[in-house]
Amino acid sequence: MESIILLSLLMVFILLGAPVGFTMILLPTLYIAFTDAAPLVLIPGQMFSAIDSVPLTAIPFFMLTGELMSSATITDRLVELSQRIIGRLRGSLAQANVLVSLFFAGMNGSVVADTATVGSLIIPAMTRAGYPRPFSAAITAVSSTIGGIIPPSIMMIVLANASGLSIGALFSAGIIPGILVCLLLMIVNHVLAVRHNFERSEEPFSFSKLKTAAVKSSFALIVPIVLVGAVVGGIAGVVEAGALTATISLFVGVFVYRTINLVNCRGAFTRAFRNSASVFIIIAASGPFSWLLTSLGALGQLESFLLQYASNPIIFALVLITFIYLLGMIMDSAVNIIVVGPVIVEVMAKAGYPEVQGALVCIVGFLIGSVTPPLGVAYFTSATIAKASLESVAVAMLPYLVSLFFLLFLLVIVPDITMWLPTYLGFVN
Repeated sequence: MESIILLSLLMVFILLGAPVGFTMILLPTLYIAFTDAAPLVLIPGQMFSAIDSVPLTAIPFFMLTGELMSSATITDRLVELSQRIIGRLRGSLAQANVLVSLFFAGMNGSVVADTATVGSLIIPAMTRAGYPRPFSAAITAVSSTIGGIIPPSIMMIVLANASGLSIGALFSAGIIPGILVCLLLMIVNHVLAVRHNFERSEEPFSFSKLKTAAVKSSFALIVPIVLVGAVVGGIAGVVEAGALTATISLFVGVFVYRTINLVNCRGAFTRAFRNSASVFIIIAASGPFSWLLTSLGALGQLESFLLQYASNPIIFALVLITFIYLLGMIMDSAVNIIVVGPVIVEVMAKAGYPEVQGALVCIVGFLIGSVTPPLGVAYFTSATIAKASLESVAVAMLPYLVSLFFLLFLLVIVPDITMWLPTYLGFVN
């Protein structure tokens, strides 16, 4: 009963607009103050323990890389490259939207950053081309989930730290699911584009123009190649790789593309540090909040509830995915991954699944929740950029959400989708 009251209060505070981190600190503090269950000094101690980890210092570097790439007008070049790849395919701008998210994902690792950066550029172009505003917002929000799946993924770093898993293993495990999300969204795009007779580019596919666009974007594409290659190849740790890619991004923006000056460089650093601080506040706040959930037995009850279905793989997959979806719809994805993520990884491990697979199922599921009504942050962001009503965007999202639900189901019942690459690279046996 206490657990239900706690979670209800958390949702009420969030719905009222209270900062997530503040709420997660406030509730354990009030609980201790009223019940005297532990010394109040436990709160700052748990907060410090939650962030006392070297790999977490990679997060500011990835944030900075994304901000520098945005300041260097990389997104414009990626849009052009994506359009050259798509050619005259029906719904070309919608398809380019997905491809840009795939490319941009390798530079940032944040769903919200992907939505805001790509959306502000491509949603107006889609509107001018005659796409309905709700559709433009829906595909922009849903495709941004790729940003949290393709490495570098901030949520992977956070969950790896909380669960004691290898970041390199999670990075490599996310590559195939991220590409599958991209392909699945493009298939749904094509079906809808043909049904509604959406636009297509007047220019036929040209290999020479594709080559030119690829050359113009080549320095930008070096960043994800260096990052993933360094971490997955075991050449550098995630922190060193993050620092290296941030340095490369700054060099490319200042000396190659020459679009970064002192003003926008300072702005990029400021935004990166501010966004990083927001993430670290939530991570720190998860310490006392997780302690409280454990003390009340909520996490143990959740584990027992899910494990009772483990004897039937199909039922287990459906129950697990439904739970992740429902929780993702009403709670912040960062909070879900930090607090509930380790429990789901443990549950899947006890049910006979690899821990890395459990982590990917958790990440993909909660990131889908971050774009799902009624409380998805990316959902709100894309609707605001498109100037579309939340209700209409929610309806436009339905075909994509159904297809992603199916993909998440496959990730549970087909371990090779997530485990083949980490196994091949030697991260797991």
